[in-house]
Amino acid sequence: MKTEKEKMLSGEMYDASDPVLVSERQRAHEACRSFNAHTALNHSHMNALLQHFSQAGEGIIIESPFFCDYGSNLELGDRVYINFNCTILDCAKVMIGNDVKFGPGVQIYTAGHSLDRERRTAGDEFALPIVIGDDVWVGGSSILLPGVTIGAGAVIGAGSVVTKEVPAGARVVGNPAKPLHLDPT
Repeated sequence: MKTEKEKMLSGEMYDASDPVLVSERQRAHEACRSFNAHTALNHSHMNALLQHFSQAGEGIIIESPFFCDYGSNLELGDRVYINFNCTILDCAKVMIGNDVKFGPGVQIYTAGHSLDRERRTAGDEFALPIVIGDDVWVGGSSILLPGVTIGAGAVIGAGSVVTKEVPAGARVVGNPAKPLHLDPT
């Protein structure tokens, strides 16, 4: 029989109140609290936070406040910039490529809940991975929902809600995010 963590990481419904998951979230939340307690960008505090991530490249800058659920499911490439007040619910893998920039208030949600009222009331959750390619810009207050992939070089307009795959080089805006067609003149 699978553990709740194994179910979570495989995209199955799982119980987030499982004591192992609660303990792992508490560790990550404490690391975030410690990092966020220092208002000035301090590389020693950021490095302590990055120790919780499964992978952290070179030249990463994270502005506080920053929040994540586990950290252990985060993979950040080189030169990633995460602006103020970003939240990453990393119940599944979140893979962020090189040279990715997030505006303030970006929200990344791998976690979701059942649409069935009884299962939702019972606390069932699911999580699907999110992949963000190299050289992506995610505008402020954008939300990425479970299971999306953002192709390399894409731009997500501020305030967008990304519900499905964004092709490489695309520019999307809105809720739900749709391709932005620019006048070529």
